[in-house]
Amino acid sequence: MDFEAQRKLMVETQLIPRGIGDPLVISAMRKVPRELFLPENMQHTAYSDNALPIAHGQTISQPYIVALMTQSLQLKGREKILEIGTGSGYQAAVLAEIAAEVYTVERIAPLSDAAKQILTQLGYTNIHFKVHNGTLGWQDHAPYDGIIVTAAAPRIPDAYVEQLMEGGRLAIPVGDRLSQDLMKITKINGKLVKQSLGGVRFVSLVGQQGWEK
Repeated sequence: MDFEAQRKLMVETQLIPRGIGDPLVISAMRKVPRELFLPENMQHTAYSDNALPIAHGQTISQPYIVALMTQSLQLKGREKILEIGTGSGYQAAVLAEIAAEVYTVERIAPLSDAAKQILTQLGYTNIHFKVHNGTLGWQDHAPYDGIIVTAAAPRIPDAYVEQLMEGGRLAIPVGDRLSQDLMKITKINGKLVKQSLGGVRFVSLVGQQGWEK
């Protein structure tokens, strides 16, 4: 299959008409090979307009949602980003195409290991991995210019607020287990300015400041 042509078509038909206009985001979405983050028998569906299942009951997000969350951080290329929920590694790759450093946390060790292998093979050297309770963030490298959470939380974990730099942005789905609002949150003078980016449905954020298993 001509995956490069499919990526171009995905950008032109799924992203740009829905308001993805940041040239850095568009460039990253055109470049990152989403098919490599899926099992071989599913690669033909890589550029469909929906989330897809991966191992351990998790998902790889819909391309539009990956682009929307990335765009919401308003990256310029010098930032240090925290990602909660490595999953397949696809979102981390998109972030790493733009940001200076990406710190990604995953609670399921086999997922983290598999993502690290793929991302290393693709040549990324600015992605750092940790197997940990994602609801606690990654304090060692805080504060972060931006935080992306690829799992749904019942509320915004305190750790993310504490680890977000002044003026930084957080993208997180908040709601119940079945449906959520994708929230863009900006930290201004220590307070949170919230904006809804629309309804979404993510897997649950599990941990001390999220959902129980």
